[in-house]
Amino acid sequence: MNTLITGASSGIGEALALACARRGDALFLCGRDSGRLESVRSRCAELLGSRAKAECEVVDVADAAAAKAWIERCDAAAPLDRVFANAGVSTGVENEENVRRTFATNVGGCVNTVLPAVAAFERGGRGGQVVITASIAGYGPLRACPSYSATKACVKTWGLALRGALAPRGIRVSVVCPGFVRSRITDGNTCPMPFFMEADRAAEKILRGADRNVGLISFPWPMRLATWSLSVLPFRLNELVNLLLPKKVI
Repeated sequence: MNTLITGASSGIGEALALACARRGDALFLCGRDSGRLESVRSRCAELLGSRAKAECEVVDVADAAAAKAWIERCDAAAPLDRVFANAGVSTGVENEENVRRTFATNVGGCVNTVLPAVAAFERGGRGGQVVITASIAGYGPLRACPSYSATKACVKTWGLALRGALAPRGIRVSVVCPGFVRSRITDGNTCPMPFFMEADRAAEKILRGADRNVGLISFPWPMRLATWSLSVLPFRLNELVNLLLPKKVI
């Protein structure tokens, strides 16, 4: 399988890259930190041996032209089978700069990855799969992380809607809503992180769900239940519960 992963230099993206390498997937990886990205690529290449290649490139997915050009180059080198739109950021300081960066990366970066991937699948006259990393935070408005929860709610809804829209064209879409998973984001968290999960375990769950073409891959279930319950509360009750949640500081 030819697999492309954005945000592959750390966290879930890194764990997905390593898990896919163990399977023997040819890999195209991108991130914004060249040192971390090359380290991940090197480890993947070691796992792959002579079975397939692992390539990487520094790409800012918020740059639509750069993301499209990179995805087209990867698809020309080896027709893509699965694309993980995984790149994402978070912030604990909701100033204008950070809010705009969060939306540009989490929403814009997702759009800039998914659209060229779908175009590549259609251009090749083949099916394919897009896997979008959202978050359990996207289930409802969270006072602790307004821009992050909003952007993840956006890509969650978009991805689930795209699943139905693209299915007749043979393109599968899965949306991932993980809870707290070890990453550079959670490494900086000061708030409680119930049901914390290591990234390699999360990657296993994601790949298992993607292989089965599960539409919504959400875990762990207690966090999913809690955030879903919060999202369906009358808004006044939602506000009261949100007041009890700890403030996220990064």
